Amino acid sequence: MPEIIRITEVGLRDGLQNQPVAVPLQGKLTLLEALIEAGLRHVELTSFVRPDAVPQLADAAQFVEAAFHQGLTARLDDCMALVPNMKGYERAHAAGVRSVALVLAVSETLNVRNINMTLEQATVICEAVTRRAVADGVRVRVYLAAAMGCPFDGPSPPERVHALAARMIDAGADVIAVADTIGAGHPADVPALFDPLVRAYGDTRIAAHFHDTRGLGSALAWQAALSGVRQFDASIGGLGGCPFAPGASGNVATEDLAFLFEQAGFATGINLDRLPDVLDTVEGLLGVRHQGRVAPWLLSQRKKRGSRVSSTPILSS
Repeated sequence: MPEIIRITEVGLRDGLQNQPVAVPLQGKLTLLEALIEAGLRHVELTSFVRPDAVPQLADAAQFVEAAFHQGLTARLDDCMALVPNMKGYERAHAAGVRSVALVLAVSETLNVRNINMTLEQATVICEAVTRRAVADGVRVRVYLAAAMGCPFDGPSPPERVHALAARMIDAGADVIAVADTIGAGHPADVPALFDPLVRAYGDTRIAAHFHDTRGLGSALAWQAALSGVRQFDASIGGLGGCPFAPGASGNVATEDLAFLFEQAGFATGINLDRLPDVLDTVEGLLGVRHQGRVAPWLLSQRKKRGSRVSSTPILSS
């Protein structure tokens, strides 16, 4: 059997939070269903941040409730919500969320500028929220943001990332997602960052979150896979970018990563033939076409076969 690569779809949260228009609740539900139909089973639904800070996600509680009510979350293996602090966690927990994600920037200046805290202060808060969630029986993922570079401090030392990962694991985090938030990394930087983490914690506890700012998102992901990483984040059509980190453009596209790993012989569970339909859904919601590099080719292959939907992913060129 082929080895499995898990792709977590972050378009509904990381992707939509940076759009100039807010997608209505029904539109988010439509997009979630389209993602599920394409085989995505690990999805970051939304973020319980202050509505005035990220108005695009102001309906977080209502969206989660509707997704539960319509049975969409029952079709997922994991559906999580990002929480910025203890208050955000309490809102998410009250909404019935059983899997949360926290963000800890590894850069001193990024913490000071964004949340007016030192790195140590932010770390202590992240530990406290993690311990609270663990006590409540809620799964915790911790993003280590700006892990390959900060827009203010420059390159991030791998040793700092490793030390923070250890603290979050000790606090009870289930997964550490190492995030190249502004797409500053180069494939040559990946082994020193990821090899020690995979050796220390195994491939079930380390994920990679790459942005395609400089066109290296897929190359970074492939190098991370060579380092033993088997969990990756991606966003349909490459949507996204952190509104709080200057220079953070879109995420690596779901269709690009799914194609990369399927072609390399891994199993993702994603039906590549259905991804153009998801891209059409996104275009209908945002009024703008977003797509990864492989999307035109996927669509051309589908048209060539004269089939609207295939039952199996495309595995050969």
